[in-house]
Amino acid sequence: MLVAETTVSPKDRFLTVYGRKPVLEALDDPELRVDKVILADTARGPAAAEIQRAAKAAGVPVQRASAHRVKVLAGNGKQDQGVLADVVAPLMRPLSAALADAPARVLLLDGITTPANVGMILRTATAAGLGGIVVPRRGVAALDPLVVKASAGVAFRAPVLRCATAAEAASMLVEAGYGLYALGAQGGSSLFEAPLPERTAFVLGGETAGVSDEVASLVTGWLSIPMPGEVESLNVSAAAAVLCFELVRRGTTR
Repeated sequence: MLVAETTVSPKDRFLTVYGRKPVLEALDDPELRVDKVILADTARGPAAAEIQRAAKAAGVPVQRASAHRVKVLAGNGKQDQGVLADVVAPLMRPLSAALADAPARVLLLDGITTPANVGMILRTATAAGLGGIVVPRRGVAALDPLVVKASAGVAFRAPVLRCATAAEAASMLVEAGYGLYALGAQGGSSLFEAPLPERTAFVLGGETAGVSDEVASLVTGWLSIPMPGEVESLNVSAAAAVLCFELVRRGTTR
């Protein structure tokens, strides 16, 4: 039985951006709502003053913290430049909460570690109108400025669903009655011909290892993209694009 979470982690509410330029861009974007800015207590001078002015103009509180704390929160000690901002992601929520609404079609990212791939998948799936993209907190590239940049900013508004691991998500989806179909380079049914259940979750495996053994053990079936040319496989973000717009063609994205 699935139990809704009573508290929501900040990681399931905000996307954290770090570095002076990304923080200023977030503060200057009227379509984004910044919850807070955290500035290292060692940050001084014109750059820090500029961020404080921009935050004040946007009505965003600025908190001071140790430089070490900022590095820990940013998760990138080499590029945080002593500042980060928590940006509200209005459509991001825990997977357990989303299952109550039962979106018809969701993607599950399993071991995709390249930020550019995660960002492009978020952009493509959002453009196609999918009901959700499950991005586990572990085993997948962090939702950081590199992912936001690759998504061209769409990551802030993507229907991201959060959980601990891909295996946990797969188990929850199967328990909730979803058919779990993994995309593979070879074998399985053609993506363009396979009948799909009313509710389906599609697993996209990592760039090198593919779908993890834990998730593969729960898979209902495998799908492949027919490739008559002499190419063995597609980049995972390209495969995701083919999948998403095949669902658009079928009229079954949500």
